[in-house]
Amino acid sequence: MSISLADMLPGGPGANRLRVWLESSGYARRLLLGPEGDPWAEGAAKYLSFFSQARGLLRDDVAVVPVGDLYRSWIARYPGLAVEMAAKKRATFPLRRMLEEEGPRKLLDEVAEAVAANLQGQVPMVLAMPSPAVWLDEAQRMVGREPEERDDDAVEDAAMYIADFVRCVAARPVGGLLIEEAETAPGPADRYAPVFNAARHYRWAVVGRGVRPGQEALFDAVIGGGDGVQGQDVSVPLFAGGELPEDGAAQFRYARIPPGHPPEAVLDALVRMRA
Repeated sequence: MSISLADMLPGGPGANRLRVWLESSGYARRLLLGPEGDPWAEGAAKYLSFFSQARGLLRDDVAVVPVGDLYRSWIARYPGLAVEMAAKKRATFPLRRMLEEEGPRKLLDEVAEAVAANLQGQVPMVLAMPSPAVWLDEAQRMVGREPEERDDDAVEDAAMYIADFVRCVAARPVGGLLIEEAETAPGPADRYAPVFNAARHYRWAVVGRGVRPGQEALFDAVIGGGDGVQGQDVSVPLFAGGELPEDGAAQFRYARIPPGHPPEAVLDALVRMRA
């Protein structure tokens, strides 16, 4: 049994409307595992233990699995992969080599299976990952290179690698994807077609965060600021104690919990967020 994120989005057919979406991975790691803790380090069982504890504390309307964190953990533990990623000078090669590595794919598949069983169809499981443009640059930095000036064809190649990569969880009840852009320079989402096509094939909704203006219609929903988005990012006023903007009937609220925020203040903020 699974729940599709598309059914919960504003305008979707489901009655169980999405109201609160939290990004809590950094906060939960610090709180439950300590500053240097790594929930990915000991396999799917360890991750599930971390996930279930974090979910018990926060209880948001989606269950997010941060795929970017998985790869950051893997590279830190297996630096030989970074050496292989640097073997060719093409800007796209580090990401291609990273995403084709079998170990992280297998781990993500096992985690997705375990998380889905734990959720028992109560909320949708969402895979969060950097956008093709962001991941292209990040993979180059992982091998000690300064990213090249962004090339739209290279971004489209990156989208192809990601579309191939997500096949590793095709058999799992994934509810949707969250594609996260860089805050300062959102990528060309019109070049992400391979990812969108793969998601549609698997019937996954695709949500974009920080999307370039004018490209919102490519996504099933967008998280950001202003009245024209489905997901209203209230992170700054929420954790600064400011007044929250009113959310419309066709909106949900999104917030990133600062990793170092005191737990009591987080709980108070979440009460305000849900009011």
